[in-house]
Amino acid sequence: MFAVLKTGGKQYKVQAGDVLRVEKLAADAGDTIQFDEILMLGGDAPVVGAPLVEGAAVKAEVIDQIKGEKLINFVKRRRKHSSKRTKGHRQKLTLVRITEILASGATKAAPKAAAKAAPAADAAAGSDDLTQLTGVGPAAAKKLAEAGLTSFAQIAALSEDDIAGIEAIKVKPEWVEQAKELAKG
Repeated sequence: MFAVLKTGGKQYKVQAGDVLRVEKLAADAGDTIQFDEILMLGGDAPVVGAPLVEGAAVKAEVIDQIKGEKLINFVKRRRKHSSKRTKGHRQKLTLVRITEILASGATKAAPKAAAKAAPAADAAAGSDDLTQLTGVGPAAAKKLAEAGLTSFAQIAALSEDDIAGIEAIKVKPEWVEQAKELAKG
Protein backbone atom coordinates (compact mmCIF):
# COMPACT_ATOMS: atom_id res chain seq x y z
CA MET A 1 0.00 0.00 0.00
CA PHE A 2 1.22 3.51 -0.78
CA ALA A 3 -0.03 7.04 -0.24
CA VAL A 4 0.53 10.41 -1.87
CA LEU A 5 0.82 13.10 0.79
CA LYS A 6 1.25 16.85 0.63
CA THR A 7 3.50 18.81 3.00
CA GLY A 8 5.59 21.94 2.63
CA GLY A 9 4.05 22.70 -0.77
CA LYS A 10 5.33 19.43 -2.24
CA GLN A 11 3.82 16.00 -2.87
CA TYR A 12 5.49 12.71 -1.92
CA LYS A 13 4.64 9.11 -2.79
CA VAL A 14 5.38 7.06 0.35
CA GLN A 15 5.21 3.53 1.69
CA ALA A 16 5.71 2.24 5.23
CA GLY A 17 9.43 2.30 6.07
CA ASP A 18 10.39 5.10 3.64
CA VAL A 19 12.70 7.87 4.82
CA LEU A 20 11.84 11.38 3.56
CA ARG A 21 13.48 14.80 3.63
CA VAL A 22 10.64 17.32 3.97
CA GLU A 23 10.48 21.05 4.68
CA LYS A 24 11.24 21.86 8.31
CA LEU A 25 8.51 20.80 10.76
CA ALA A 26 8.08 21.97 14.36
CA ALA A 27 9.02 18.63 15.96
CA ASP A 28 11.97 17.17 17.84
CA ALA A 29 13.88 13.98 17.06
CA GLY A 30 11.92 10.95 18.24
CA ASP A 31 8.49 12.64 18.03
CA THR A 32 5.65 10.97 16.15
CA ILE A 33 3.85 13.23 13.69
CA GLN A 34 0.82 12.76 11.47
CA PHE A 35 0.29 14.04 7.95
CA ASP A 36 -3.42 14.71 7.31
CA GLU A 37 -3.29 16.00 3.73
CA ILE A 38 -3.50 12.71 1.82
CA LEU A 39 -4.22 13.12 -1.90
CA MET A 40 -4.34 9.44 -2.88
CA LEU A 41 -4.20 5.95 -1.43
CA GLY A 42 -2.93 3.17 -3.68
CA GLY A 43 -2.81 -0.59 -3.50
CA ASP A 44 -5.48 -3.21 -4.24
CA ALA A 45 -8.31 -0.64 -4.28
CA PRO A 46 -6.91 2.82 -5.11
CA VAL A 47 -8.73 5.84 -3.67
CA VAL A 48 -8.28 9.30 -5.20
CA GLY A 49 -9.28 12.28 -3.07
CA ALA A 50 -11.26 15.27 -4.24
CA PRO A 51 -8.93 17.01 -3.30
CA LEU A 52 -8.17 15.05 -0.08
CA VAL A 53 -9.04 11.54 1.07
CA GLU A 54 -11.33 11.87 4.12
CA GLY A 55 -10.17 10.08 7.28
CA ALA A 56 -6.82 9.04 5.81
CA ALA A 57 -3.47 9.91 7.40
CA VAL A 58 0.18 8.94 7.37
CA LYS A 59 2.07 8.55 10.65
CA ALA A 60 5.80 9.18 10.73
CA GLU A 61 8.64 9.37 13.24
CA VAL A 62 11.02 12.35 13.18
CA ILE A 63 14.61 11.15 12.83
CA ASP A 64 16.50 14.45 12.82
CA GLN A 65 16.48 18.14 11.87
CA ILE A 66 19.06 18.65 9.08
CA LYS A 67 20.21 21.19 6.52
CA GLY A 68 20.12 20.61 2.78
CA GLU A 69 23.09 20.90 0.44
CA LYS A 70 24.65 24.28 -0.25
CA LEU A 71 23.25 26.20 -3.17
CA ILE A 72 25.43 29.02 -4.50
CA ASN A 73 24.10 31.65 -6.86
CA PHE A 74 26.90 33.59 -8.57
CA VAL A 75 25.99 36.50 -10.85
CA LYS A 76 28.60 38.36 -12.88
CA ARG A 77 27.71 41.27 -15.11
CA ARG A 78 30.32 42.15 -17.70
CA ARG A 79 31.00 45.00 -20.04
CA LYS A 80 30.76 48.49 -18.60
CA HIS A 81 29.69 47.79 -15.02
CA SER A 82 31.64 44.62 -14.09
CA SER A 83 29.80 43.80 -10.88
CA LYS A 84 29.69 40.45 -9.08
CA ARG A 85 27.41 39.00 -6.44
CA THR A 86 27.49 35.68 -4.61
CA LYS A 87 24.53 34.44 -2.61
CA GLY A 88 24.31 31.11 -0.78
CA HIS A 89 21.50 29.13 0.84
CA ARG A 90 21.02 25.92 2.86
CA GLN A 91 17.42 24.84 3.30
CA LYS A 92 16.39 23.54 6.73
CA LEU A 93 14.82 20.09 6.44
CA THR A 94 13.28 17.43 8.66
CA LEU A 95 14.21 13.78 8.19
CA VAL A 96 11.19 11.50 8.82
CA ARG A 97 10.56 7.75 8.63
CA ILE A 98 7.08 6.66 7.56
CA THR A 99 5.73 4.19 10.12
CA GLU A 100 2.10 3.63 9.15
CA ILE A 101 -0.49 4.49 6.49
CA LEU A 102 -4.03 4.80 7.87
CA ALA A 103 -6.73 4.40 5.21
CA SER A 104 -9.57 5.38 7.55
CA GLY A 105 -10.27 6.23 11.16
CA ALA A 106 -7.45 8.75 11.54
CA THR A 107 -8.03 11.50 14.06
CA LYS A 108 -7.10 15.05 13.18
CA ALA A 109 -3.70 15.92 14.62
CA ALA A 110 -3.63 19.00 16.83
CA PRO A 111 -1.31 21.62 15.38
CA LYS A 112 1.90 21.87 17.36
CA ALA A 113 2.57 25.26 18.91
CA ALA A 114 5.53 27.17 17.58
CA ALA A 115 8.76 26.70 19.53
CA LYS A 116 9.21 30.46 19.91
CA ALA A 117 5.86 30.91 21.70
CA ALA A 118 6.96 28.84 24.73
CA PRO A 119 9.57 31.29 26.12
CA ALA A 120 7.09 34.16 25.78
CA ALA A 121 4.51 32.20 27.79
CA ASP A 122 7.10 31.47 30.50
CA ALA A 123 8.04 35.14 30.66
CA ALA A 124 4.41 36.19 31.09
CA ALA A 125 3.73 33.74 33.91
CA GLY A 126 4.91 35.24 37.22
CA SER A 127 7.84 37.30 36.00
CA ASP A 128 8.50 40.95 35.25
CA ASP A 129 10.09 42.58 32.22
CA LEU A 130 13.61 43.07 33.58
CA THR A 131 14.63 45.09 30.52
CA GLN A 132 12.84 48.07 32.10
CA LEU A 133 15.87 48.43 34.38
CA THR A 134 18.50 50.85 33.04
CA GLY A 135 21.34 48.91 31.40
CA VAL A 136 19.52 45.57 31.29
CA GLY A 137 19.02 44.31 27.76
CA PRO A 138 17.69 40.96 26.53
CA ALA A 139 21.03 39.20 27.10
CA ALA A 140 21.37 40.51 30.66
CA ALA A 141 17.72 39.63 31.40
CA LYS A 142 18.42 36.07 30.24
CA LYS A 143 21.46 35.82 32.53
CA LEU A 144 19.42 37.15 35.44
CA ALA A 145 16.74 34.53 34.73
CA GLU A 146 19.43 31.81 34.70
CA ALA A 147 20.54 33.06 38.11
CA GLY A 148 16.94 32.66 39.35
CA LEU A 149 16.00 36.36 39.32
CA THR A 150 12.81 36.84 37.31
CA SER A 151 10.92 39.59 39.17
CA PHE A 152 11.55 43.08 40.48
CA ALA A 153 10.74 41.94 44.04
CA GLN A 154 13.54 39.33 43.93
CA ILE A 155 16.08 41.89 42.75
CA ALA A 156 14.87 44.46 45.30
CA ALA A 157 15.37 41.94 48.13
CA LEU A 158 19.05 41.33 47.28
CA SER A 159 21.65 42.31 49.86
CA GLU A 160 25.28 43.12 49.10
CA ASP A 161 26.31 39.58 50.10
CA ASP A 162 23.69 38.12 47.73
CA ILE A 163 24.95 40.35 44.91
CA ALA A 164 28.53 39.16 45.49
CA GLY A 165 27.37 35.52 45.39
CA ILE A 166 25.84 35.79 41.91
CA GLU A 167 28.39 34.60 39.37
CA ALA A 168 26.29 34.62 36.18
CA ILE A 169 26.08 38.42 35.96
CA LYS A 170 27.29 41.46 37.86
CA VAL A 171 24.23 43.03 39.48
CA LYS A 172 24.58 46.80 39.74
CA PRO A 173 23.36 48.61 42.89
CA GLU A 174 21.20 50.99 40.81
CA TRP A 175 19.31 47.97 39.48
CA VAL A 176 18.30 47.12 43.07
CA GLU A 177 17.07 50.68 43.67
CA GLN A 178 15.10 50.76 40.40
CA ALA A 179 13.66 47.31 41.13
CA LYS A 180 12.38 48.55 44.53
CA GLU A 181 10.53 51.41 42.81
CA LEU A 182 9.14 49.20 40.03
CA ALA A 183 8.04 46.51 42.53
CA LYS A 184 5.89 49.07 44.38
CA GLY A 185 3.82 49.80 41.33
